[in-house]
Amino acid sequence: MWNSSVASRQPAGLVFALAALVLAPAVHAAAYPDKPVRLIVAAAPGGSADAIARTFQPGMAEALGQTLVIDNRAGASGIIGIELAAKAAADGYTVLLNTSTHTTMPALSARLPFDLERDFAAVTLLVSQPNILVVHPSLPVKTVKDLVAYAKAKPDALNFASGGTGTSPHLAGEMLKLQAGIAMTHVPYKGSGPAIGDLLGGHVQVMFAGPFAVAQHARAGRLRALAIAAIKRSSALPAVPTLAEAGFPGMENGTWYGLVAPARTPKAVIARLHEAARKAAATPASKKQLEAMSVDVGLNQPDEFEKFISQEIRRWGKVVRDARIKAD
Repeated sequence: MWNSSVASRQPAGLVFALAALVLAPAVHAAAYPDKPVRLIVAAAPGGSADAIARTFQPGMAEALGQTLVIDNRAGASGIIGIELAAKAAADGYTVLLNTSTHTTMPALSARLPFDLERDFAAVTLLVSQPNILVVHPSLPVKTVKDLVAYAKAKPDALNFASGGTGTSPHLAGEMLKLQAGIAMTHVPYKGSGPAIGDLLGGHVQVMFAGPFAVAQHARAGRLRALAIAAIKRSSALPAVPTLAEAGFPGMENGTWYGLVAPARTPKAVIARLHEAARKAAATPASKKQLEAMSVDVGLNQPDEFEKFISQEIRRWGKVVRDARIKAD
């Protein structure tokens, strides 16, 4: 039992020491950050993830009052960079740019060296962009129903491309196959750039991709856009119907990018990072770049992003299992 008379006889130095221990985390959070912050991007420079990180970098650095250092750690389908972030100190000086592709990893690999839900604290969703279903113009289809009818009439005659197994465009194609009851052969590439190049050349016929990658080709007639996997039409291609309008509801999907920190990062630090991202998105330079990329700005609250990540892991895990997808 606590004895107040004993407590009263404790040396003043001990009392002050105990108080310092209690107050230390709060003082640290208030001073954060007092040195550069590292943003790990689990992808090579020059890709979409890197472009998003560099768009937010100047504004976040200004808001934090410290340098934001982008650390590209590509390899093993992103596992190297994610593991590095998971094992970093939970002090706010290491942040990870996570993506929609990360949420398919648990279903594709049973031996990941991290747990995306247990080992990370959500900060915010930065941006997202819906997938657009496009085909080579030589394919005699003008609507999604035409594509489904063609695929049913010629089973396995169609090849659909993606930037790799487990990516958002790949799973969008698998979801369409499951919903429509059709067969198409998946052709994975090492990145969306080579995949789109072969689609433009007619070597593959079908692909899901973001508006930034394919809208200009669709407007020029080099590709034909059939539908957008979103709840509303895209300003990049306003005449293109949603998949729901085309007869396939519930197929909203796309690529997204967000920020997470190692688990147990103080909530005050998470709040500072969230506020820095919000301020970065509001700068004129960032607005211009994000508009050019045809992305939607998110910036939801940490608890909302945490729930979203969990839902994505379970949603795409079901698609992976139902489509019997195996990691490369």
